Amino acid sequence: MCGIVGAVARHDVTNFLLESLHRLEYRGYDSAGLAVTDNQGSIQRIRRVGKVQALQDAMIENPITGRIGIAHTRWATHGEPTEQNAHPHVSEHIAVVHNGIIENHESLRIMLIKRGYHFISKTDTEVIAHLTHWEQLYCGGSLLEVVQRVISQLRGTYGTVVMDSYSPELLITARSGSPLVIGCGIDENFIASDQLALLPVTNNCIFLEEGDIASVTCNIIKVFDKYGNDVKRTEIKLNTKYDVSDKGVYYHYMQKEIYEQPLAIKNTLKNRLRYGSVDLSELGEKADLILAEVEHIQIISCGTSYHSGIVARYWFESLIGLPCDVEIASEFRYRRSVVRKNSLIITLSQSGETADTLAALRLSKKNGYLGSLAICNVASSSLLRESDLALLTKAGIEIGVASTKAFTTQLTVLLLLVVNIGRLHNISNQIVQDIIQALQVLPQRIEQILSMDLGIADLAEDFMDKQHVLFIGRGDQYPIAMEGALKLKEISYIHAEAYAAGELKHGPLALIDANMPVVVIAPNNTLLEKLKSNIEEVRARSGLLYIFADINAGFNNSVGMRVISLPHVEEIIAPIFYTVPLQLLSYYVALIKGTDIDHPRNLAKSVTVE
Repeated sequence: MCGIVGAVARHDVTNFLLESLHRLEYRGYDSAGLAVTDNQGSIQRIRRVGKVQALQDAMIENPITGRIGIAHTRWATHGEPTEQNAHPHVSEHIAVVHNGIIENHESLRIMLIKRGYHFISKTDTEVIAHLTHWEQLYCGGSLLEVVQRVISQLRGTYGTVVMDSYSPELLITARSGSPLVIGCGIDENFIASDQLALLPVTNNCIFLEEGDIASVTCNIIKVFDKYGNDVKRTEIKLNTKYDVSDKGVYYHYMQKEIYEQPLAIKNTLKNRLRYGSVDLSELGEKADLILAEVEHIQIISCGTSYHSGIVARYWFESLIGLPCDVEIASEFRYRRSVVRKNSLIITLSQSGETADTLAALRLSKKNGYLGSLAICNVASSSLLRESDLALLTKAGIEIGVASTKAFTTQLTVLLLLVVNIGRLHNISNQIVQDIIQALQVLPQRIEQILSMDLGIADLAEDFMDKQHVLFIGRGDQYPIAMEGALKLKEISYIHAEAYAAGELKHGPLALIDANMPVVVIAPNNTLLEKLKSNIEEVRARSGLLYIFADINAGFNNSVGMRVISLPHVEEIIAPIFYTVPLQLLSYYVALIKGTDIDHPRNLAKSVTVE
């Protein structure tokens, strides 16, 4: 979570720090702060509660300058959003920014209070600042040596940058469980928790590995591994274009990203559908050796990615007969599980830095899995680098906290993967051709849905005063109902839950009354008649029904039942297709309610803490 930026140059860096914080605001927006070492060798710091704009306004009133500085936009973990809890945290001439959670911060705090330190904040981060000051004052050594001693005393996760006004040309940065990237310039170098912060100033980056610590001046970058060895990390040239994150004609990033889905899916499919077959040769030569041996698939993910994993389970089992289990990463990593014979672990993550998913991947390496395959949207992510096999979703930068195009492109890649693994497990040619043909028309199918947005905007008016909503679906539409409920609660703050439609009679029917909207996903498939029976259960109890239905499903508007007729779609891609109207519904409900759509309260884009 949170956003970190650091810079050291031969010129003032405050404008860069501020602009970078704006680009990282999707990672946290409870508060923001900036500290520089000025020309007199003193730390100047400004912090404000709220979004980065509040910090920028404060700096217009009280300008500060410096050729070295650090900045941070916060998603609160320890201590409420206040100016005192905002980063950077300072201990005399030491300033620190930090992402992650220091699990032993309480014992360190007690020790430091006994040593005479006074704590201003309730954060775990402030212990890093005071501990660094203590180690330097009483044990000595270079700032690098000091920080190496400090991090050896920390338990938990951290991506941190330390600035010392006594060393006004040097930043020290360390990574353990929270991503950091160094941007390489000429007479200037940068540090960030996300490459997005660096794109306007440099495309040349060094991604720190787990346990790395680095010293950064305007001309020299030195990296040391967790054992203290001087190591060479590869400098990578990024080809990402920053201007793709501009909102353009759209009011919100989420709206823009919903409408980008046809293009995003085209990019996902590009060069992967060739001559009537699926080409995933990007997996490398060893892929077929691993995939041919697969007898079981274990999918690990969180949040929206978990929902895409559940959809994939239906595909793996029904289309190619491979047993598949799906588990939330935070549960998987803390229970004793039984590894099936020749089990492939698939991790799903938009950012590739999700803390629980990464930890689950690392755990799996000790547990005897056949191999690991990551599906992710960021080529430079830890998840891709640490997996045996990897597939990029190619969705492009996604800024909105509520994921949209990352979800639909994940599903697209998973369907390609089903075919790729299936060809090694006797999938029928007819199924392959049906999938390929459906994927080829998928972008056009989604464009059809997007053209119906005004009708869905009108529908959203019915939800303005509702406090609770149920979503129901059957089969592979059940996880889509889960995703629809998640989107609504994320950005409109309406309590929404999803159920498999057949489960209504096992408890949820008790909630149904004339004030409870029930959103139904109703494609024209083999489960339609069963679903209609579930709909009658709701009608009999005066529930308010909103049915997103195939135009041929046989539904008509009536009292208490509003039907949104959708174009017919191929059954195999129906989960991807029916996701889009639910995204639009959530967006327009939030728009009517006036919530902060791109920055929903209490949430952030990249979950890099447990």
